[in-house]
Amino acid sequence: MSKVSQKTKKKVRTRANGICEYCLSQDKYSPTSFSVEHIIPGVNKGTDNLDNLALACQGCNNHKFTRIEFIDPINDKKVKLFHPRKQIWAEHFQWNEDYSKIIGKTATGRATIECLRMNRENLLTLRKALFVAGVHPPEIVKYDPTL
Repeated sequence: MSKVSQKTKKKVRTRANGICEYCLSQDKYSPTSFSVEHIIPGVNKGTDNLDNLALACQGCNNHKFTRIEFIDPINDKKVKLFHPRKQIWAEHFQWNEDYSKIIGKTATGRATIECLRMNRENLLTLRKALFVAGVHPPEIVKYDPTL
C-alpha cells in the first residue's frame, strides 16, 4: 500500500464532515488531530481506495489498529467490526439517555465499542459538556459515493 495522498485525505474528511466515523467525536472539539484510517488494513488485504478509508479520532484509530474482528462481550464470539462504508451507524449503535455513552445494538456494535473503547472516560466527559453546550450529538452525514 502506498501513502494516502493529501487530496484523498481531504475527500475523506469532507465526506465525514469532520466527525469520527466510529465514535462520532467532532474534530473541531478534539485536542488531537484525526486520522484517515484503513477500515480493512493493508495486512488484511485492504486498499487505499476511498471505499476503504474512514476518518477516525486518534483513540478509535489507535485501539482499532489492524483489527477487523473482535469478541462480542455478550455472546463471547468473534465478529467483524463496524464498517462505516458498508453499514449504517444507527443500526449498530445508539446513545444512552444523556447522549454521553454509546450502546451497542448488535454483536458488531458491542464488539466495536469494546475494541475501540468508544466510551473512554475522557469522551464521556467531553460528550456531556458538548451536550450541555448544544453541539452534541452531531448530525450523522450519510455516505456519499461521489466524494
